[in-house]
Amino acid sequence: MQKLDQFVDALIAESEQQNLIASATIPILWQRHIADSAQLLEYVPRGTGLWLDLGTGAGLPGLVVAIMRPEMRVDLVESRKRRIEWLERMRDELELDNCEVIGSRLENVETVPAAIISARAFAPLDRMMAVAERFSTRDTLWLLPKGRSAAQELELLSVKDRKMFHVEQSRTDDDSGIIVGKLARK
Repeated sequence: MQKLDQFVDALIAESEQQNLIASATIPILWQRHIADSAQLLEYVPRGTGLWLDLGTGAGLPGLVVAIMRPEMRVDLVESRKRRIEWLERMRDELELDNCEVIGSRLENVETVPAAIISARAFAPLDRMMAVAERFSTRDTLWLLPKGRSAAQELELLSVKDRKMFHVEQSRTDDDSGIIVGKLARK
């Protein structure tokens, strides 16, 4: 809890300097950002391998996962310089030895198989699948908090691809969904 408290305090302070989170969400930060990120852990057994968080921005959900699951390796992929600096600072201040910040566009990241792929506001599902498929094996679990657009994004996929995913109701927002599934094209 101490590291989560420290992260929340830093997130609020840094959001005054750069738009990490919407200022309107600060009063509900614990529910909207921390609990929203933490709920993804319900889908993941302990001891699972690499968690790859794409377009992590403020470190959501990746930093929350790294704090709550110190035994799990979490790679945070982010291309924006200021966000990379923020993520590296948080990793160091929170002493997250299990966390790596990959400061690059996803297209330039070395291909490594991930056990979990997450993305909160990275790209629409069809586009994300196209750029992130190379990190996925048949066993890779995709956890994508998509808010109100979850069902719509799923409907835009081909019937074959749509069958690999489903929408779970968010536990932190009645209007939000999480796309869950395994990309079984390979």
